[in-house]
Amino acid sequence: MEKVLVTGASGYIALHCISELLKNGYAVRGSLRKVNREAEVRKAIAKEVDAKNNLEFCQLDLNKDEGWNDAMVGCSYVLHVASPFPFKEPKNENDVIIPAKEGTIRALEAAKKTNIKKLILTSSVAAIQYGHDDPDKVFDHNDWTNIEGKNVTPYVKSKTIAEKAAWDFIESQTEKIFDMTVINPSFVLGPSLSDDIGGTSTDTIKRFLTREIPAVPNVYMNYVDVRDIAKLQVEAIRNSKSNGKRFACTSNESVPLLDIAKTLSANGFPKVTTKTLPDFVVKFLALFNAEMKTMKTFLNQKITMNNSQTVDVFSWTPIPFEKTIIDMGKSIQDVMDNR
Repeated sequence: MEKVLVTGASGYIALHCISELLKNGYAVRGSLRKVNREAEVRKAIAKEVDAKNNLEFCQLDLNKDEGWNDAMVGCSYVLHVASPFPFKEPKNENDVIIPAKEGTIRALEAAKKTNIKKLILTSSVAAIQYGHDDPDKVFDHNDWTNIEGKNVTPYVKSKTIAEKAAWDFIESQTEKIFDMTVINPSFVLGPSLSDDIGGTSTDTIKRFLTREIPAVPNVYMNYVDVRDIAKLQVEAIRNSKSNGKRFACTSNESVPLLDIAKTLSANGFPKVTTKTLPDFVVKFLALFNAEMKTMKTFLNQKITMNNSQTVDVFSWTPIPFEKTIIDMGKSIQDVMDNR
């Protein structure tokens, strides 16, 4: 049985990746920054699959050298999922950029030393679609974010810089060491396996369900179901056609945040508001509130993606939007009801 190291094992995406790996006959070693979260992760995974004796844990930190080589010994593959995702803009952008970049390089250096066959890097469409002035541009896997462009946040910079560093690392090797595939998700939605619903995606839905969002700003987003991301990560291990490529894993069209609210409201979540928040209110609040400052940069931005490479290489049929939102709402409501 081949073993896969999954970094950031307690995270929203990583939990689904671990579950999918176990379902497909892999053993998993999950890395945690704090080892006291092991029981929490095991409880989350048990909702989907009996891990038996095929799940173990190690301690890794994106900011520290210790443990990376040992974590990969005995593993054939790596899913490098761990990366900082701030709720609001940090005062110093390097607080996000440095861990993202250096953590990625640590993973690659260790993979080089330990005979890893393939590394799957979780990047983001944040590394593809920002900092450009052409509103009609259709973005695909060939595009890169211009980090010098307007309204490029520290998080967007961190994902772009980290992914470019990864490709530079691979291309700088004088001989082939291991294969790499990069998965570039957009805004990730779908059910949470964990009772920890404080992450960016899950917290947004929780705030809808509890009416902490009293009105919806005119924000649009491309999205992807977390279960699709997990399946694509596992498929990338086995699919040699994905070697050396990056994949935009996303809806092609942007959907308004209001559509999420309307879907929840129409499917058993009566507290969810469908009122809109005028743009001038968002801009005013952005003067005082860091979260609204970030929100302001996304007002009325509709981005069109081309996910055809992902569809073609992986024969991908995305989970429908309504199922994604309803399943996510139910999972978060269950967590809140059981507290």
